[in-house]
Amino acid sequence: QVELAMSGGGSVQAGGSLTLSCAASGPMRRRNCMGWVRKAPGKEGEGVAWINTAMNKPFYADSVKGRFTVSQDNANNTIYLQMSNLIPEDTAMYYCAAGSTCYSDFPHRPDRLPYRGQGTQVTVSS
Repeated sequence: QVELAMSGGGSVQAGGSLTLSCAASGPMRRRNCMGWVRKAPGKEGEGVAWINTAMNKPFYADSVKGRFTVSQDNANNTIYLQMSNLIPEDTAMYYCAAGSTCYSDFPHRPDRLPYRGQGTQVTVSS
């Protein structure tokens, strides 16, 4: 079973930065792809960034491209989400996610990565 332990999050003013961390454990074949999903009240979940952990290849949703960076530390089985130039629309619960395969439609199909961390709130004030 894959387990994902998250840290980070909090509140920041617009234009600020935050970093989320996610430490993973469990079978590697079930976390070949890891990413980040956010869920705002009244909105569908959105996959915002994901990374092919074997190839160290990142991907981004259009809504965060150029502002968010997903990276990994293989030695510690950890991925990060560095968020900069935050805007109020980024306010949401953020979840680390993992699965066996990366898919290009992850932004609209966050269920592609079925394993989830516990979630952390990110609040951006204007």
